[in-house]
Amino acid sequence: MTDDTPEIPEIETETDTGEPEPGATPRGERIAKWLARAGVASRRDAEKLIAEGKVRINNVTITHPATFVQPEDLVVVAGKLIDAPDRTRLWRYHKPDGLVTTHRDPEGRPTVFEKLPTTLPRVVSVGRLDLNSEGLLLLTNDGALARQLELPSNHWIRRYRVRVFGQPQPADLAALSKGLTIEGVRYRGIEAALDSRKGDNSWISVSLQEGRNREIRRVMQHMGLQVTRLIRVAYGPFQLGVLERGGVDEVSPKVLREQLPK
Repeated sequence: MTDDTPEIPEIETETDTGEPEPGATPRGERIAKWLARAGVASRRDAEKLIAEGKVRINNVTITHPATFVQPEDLVVVAGKLIDAPDRTRLWRYHKPDGLVTTHRDPEGRPTVFEKLPTTLPRVVSVGRLDLNSEGLLLLTNDGALARQLELPSNHWIRRYRVRVFGQPQPADLAALSKGLTIEGVRYRGIEAALDSRKGDNSWISVSLQEGRNREIRRVMQHMGLQVTRLIRVAYGPFQLGVLERGGVDEVSPKVLREQLPK
């Protein structure tokens, strides 16, 4: 189903935030964070690039992710000059099924990022949708924002429409709100309700706060139901709406500012 569970967030000390002490010279921004905002890689992947000696500032190879970048500095990664980060931007994308949410797939399967318009800058996804899932996927040019929006502490609800083969019982769906354990894995409460039924096919509305990898599919299988289609229709306050399949639409800066977790 999804792979929305984020990595454990990094904890920054006050000395690592880039905020100078009163009267001190501004130190700029930490290089790992700068590279994430520039869309080069996530902060963790940026730190790996630094450890591998692939990042240079003003023609000097750096070795520590806490190195600070000034506005006038020239940053090169793996021989490529990197433009300064653009303003933070967010897009809604209607992911079709059949695409994996990764920049590089070792199995050679088509990826989300290969299918995006060439007019977009380099972006990262907020969470994931698996190969056979479709619907709303948020994309951003700011890796730090992606991490922020993935955090369970935001209490953002992910909403899905799920088509299953089988006979779901309303009482069984309602019981999912109490959570359940499958093969030793504990799943938190899920809100699920039967929308419609036609023969052996049914549509179910599902809402959850923290989607584990393939959680909906595993829960439905546990109930004797086979998921034949899974569509994410909302991620927190952002809706799929009528965005066409494969379509991309930028969230306005005003809406982004209003919806960001405080």
